Amino acid sequence: MNRVDAPAQLKIRDLEVAGAEGQLAARLYAGGDAGAKKDGLIVFFHSGGFVGGDLDEADEFLRHLASCSTQNLVLASCYTLATERPFPAAAEDAHAVLVWAKKHKAKLGWNGKRLVVSGIEAGANLAAVCALIARDRGGPALAGQILIMPMLDPGLSTCSMREIPQDPSRAGVADSCAASYRGYLPNAADRTHPYASPLQSSRLKNLPPALILSAEDDPLRDEAEQYGAKLATCGVTTTVKRMAPAPLQDPAARNECACRAVALHEIGNFLLGLDAPPSPP
Repeated sequence: MNRVDAPAQLKIRDLEVAGAEGQLAARLYAGGDAGAKKDGLIVFFHSGGFVGGDLDEADEFLRHLASCSTQNLVLASCYTLATERPFPAAAEDAHAVLVWAKKHKAKLGWNGKRLVVSGIEAGANLAAVCALIARDRGGPALAGQILIMPMLDPGLSTCSMREIPQDPSRAGVADSCAASYRGYLPNAADRTHPYASPLQSSRLKNLPPALILSAEDDPLRDEAEQYGAKLATCGVTTTVKRMAPAPLQDPAARNECACRAVALHEIGNFLLGLDAPPSPP
């Protein structure tokens, strides 16, 4: 699968962060010199279709990420699942975590220079939504957004999603996505809200640079790539990378896919680019 080697030694600690309406479990990953304050903080949200998932799901990927980008801390946070409270609870939690991180940067060992938001699948939806909310509410300022195989279309209307029923081995994936959205968005009117479906937003200007990773056989492929195209049309610096096919029937497969060397390479280059000086005119 072209996986990277096991991560180097990391400092990992569990903590709590403030969500919109209470404390949330979180986990902080620090690679390199754990005693030095880091320039960057990557806030990450897990997958699980808004109705499941936890911090352990993406632990392997986050260990690799923190090891490969040692100038960045990685803060993985839980959020309110739709089984407890539906939209907009998770989106409000995600933005609240960013606010908390900025306020408590010294506690995290971060100097506050660069804040990046990231996630996989439903977590990538929340990462994209965080960028919209942060812009609309005047902060916290984001340096970038990393969206890994994001869920962005509650209408399940893209070609890659509609092709699934024709493949019996993947038919359950479409059913799972539909069930996830039914749980997260029980009010049908919310399905076009930009904080639920960034792909539907008509206001995508003035957002931070984006890296969007899709996968060849992923039913979420087209919505990820369409969002990248819309961002670019609105003047947002956007990189879209389609990865090789992966067996995505397994609920953990997107996390496995993110551990591939190509994914970590793209993320590393994106993070380095955020620090690069602007090109001369």
